[in-house]
Amino acid sequence: MKKKKNDKHERIIEAATRVFARKGFFQAKVSDIAREAGVADGTIYLYFDNKDDILISLFEEQMKAVLDNMIRKLSRETDPVKKLQQFALTHLSLIEENKNVAEIIQVELRQSSRFMKEYKNERFAQYLDLIGDIIREGQEKGVFGPDIIPGIAKRAFFGALDEMSRFWVLSSRKKYDIRTAAQQISSYFLRGISVPRT
Repeated sequence: MKKKKNDKHERIIEAATRVFARKGFFQAKVSDIAREAGVADGTIYLYFDNKDDILISLFEEQMKAVLDNMIRKLSRETDPVKKLQQFALTHLSLIEENKNVAEIIQVELRQSSRFMKEYKNERFAQYLDLIGDIIREGQEKGVFGPDIIPGIAKRAFFGALDEMSRFWVLSSRKKYDIRTAAQQISSYFLRGISVPRT
C-alpha cells in the first residue's frame, strides 16, 4: 500500500518535474529523481510504483491546478465569445508561466506508453468539456451556429492550441507573442463557428 500524499510526496513530484524537463523521460532514472528530492531511492517506491507512475501523478496534479485556474478565469466572463478568447489566452500563458511543466506535458508525457495506451484522465476530459460547454452556451444564445457539433469543435479548438504550445516548447526561435497567438487562434475559430451577421 502506497503512502498518502505529504510534503515528501510533493518534494518528489517537484524534483521529478525538474529532472524530466532537464533529462527527458527516457533518460531520467528514479535515482536521479531521488537525488534531486534529497531522499533515498527506496523512499520513492513508498509513494510510486515506477517512473511512469511518477509522471502520471505529476500530470494529475498539474491538470487539477490548470483546470481550477481555467474555471476561475472563465467564471469572470458571461459572453461565450470572450470565454473562448479567455480560454485560448489562459491556456497558452501556461507555457510562459511554467516552462518545465509545459515541456513535460507537451513532449515527455507522450513518450510514456502506459500514459498513451492505458491512462484515462478525467480532469483532462473536464478541461475539454469546458470548451464544449462554451460552444453549447453560444448556440443557446444564438451566437454560434446550430449545426456546429460541440464534440468535434472542442477537439479542433484544443488541437490548435496544443500544436501552438508544442511549437513554443520545441522551437528555439519564438516567432509569435503568446497574446498574438491566442488572439489569432480564437479569431480563426470564431469565424468558423459564429452565426454570420446580417
